[in-house]
Amino acid sequence: MTQADRPGPAPDRLSAPAAPEQVAAFAERVLDEVGRAVVGKREVLALVLAGILAKGHVLLEDFPGLGKTLAARSFAGALGLEFSRAQFTPDLLPADLTGSYVYDQRRAEFDFRPGPVFAGLLLADEINRTPPKTQAALLEAMQEGQVTVEGQTHPLPSPFHVLATANPVEYEGTYPLPEAQLDRFLLRVGFGYPTAREEHDVLRRRLDRRREEVDIAQVTDAAGLTAAQAAVEEVVVDESVARYCVDLVAATRAHPDVLTGASPRGSLGLVLTARAWAAIRGRDFVVPEDVKVVARAVLAHRITIKPDLWMTQASGTRVVDAVLSGVATPRTLESPGAGGGAQR
Repeated sequence: MTQADRPGPAPDRLSAPAAPEQVAAFAERVLDEVGRAVVGKREVLALVLAGILAKGHVLLEDFPGLGKTLAARSFAGALGLEFSRAQFTPDLLPADLTGSYVYDQRRAEFDFRPGPVFAGLLLADEINRTPPKTQAALLEAMQEGQVTVEGQTHPLPSPFHVLATANPVEYEGTYPLPEAQLDRFLLRVGFGYPTAREEHDVLRRRLDRRREEVDIAQVTDAAGLTAAQAAVEEVVVDESVARYCVDLVAATRAHPDVLTGASPRGSLGLVLTARAWAAIRGRDFVVPEDVKVVARAVLAHRITIKPDLWMTQASGTRVVDAVLSGVATPRTLESPGAGGGAQR
């Protein structure tokens, strides 16, 4: 039985354009369903969903056994997307991802055999265990929604999202992701270890269901997700909030611990993800607190710390925390309204 066939509520088909409360209800249903499999990480799961609603890709980086792969599979099932998994290993070739042309002797022609990248949601499992050459095979797919094989361009399904898992770079057998690859991920998040209560809940649920797998009911489909993403595009961003995002990114470049700060893609990522977070919260406008919630996940992986600080506790996350404390927060009215908002 496939995930789409499993019992559960009927797929949520949002009307276009969807109202903020519809998007919030949609997000709650998705998070409730994914939360049946991934216990006690609702805030992190909400960030992942915000990345998807913002039409981005998400990197799940943490230690083994913390539910990264389970989260990716659960999102695919709840969102009703065609799911594909690629296990990144040292011997994985670019063609193993994108597909290749195979000669058909009967017709004397070459046929294109698509690879796992041709899916609605691709799980790039342990992406940093394969060399940079294979990692780079995803760049075109993630940025342009297409792949080029032997000079022929093939469009990918829409929507198309990559949820990649990675182990910390200190682990044996890992390759650091190139900066260009990291920059293609809208968010980088980690689950962290569960609390004792959450871990007991994991054990209790496993014992109660008497089997390993968790049934995830389909909440929506590709069309419903596209409608939700269209609603996020209608969320209003006040001019002061947009300038706040630019100031935060500029401050990362001026921090004394930083070799290279976040690129302009970081500013754009802040705005796009903050809009999705506001939509999840049932608002059609962004407030500075939305930016603060998503800032670490959007910016930390885009910052390169000076090499001579590698033995210190300096990190991209600490830099983001510092700029959040140092950059003045704009004070805006609760709702921008038709006029775009006014400062107090």
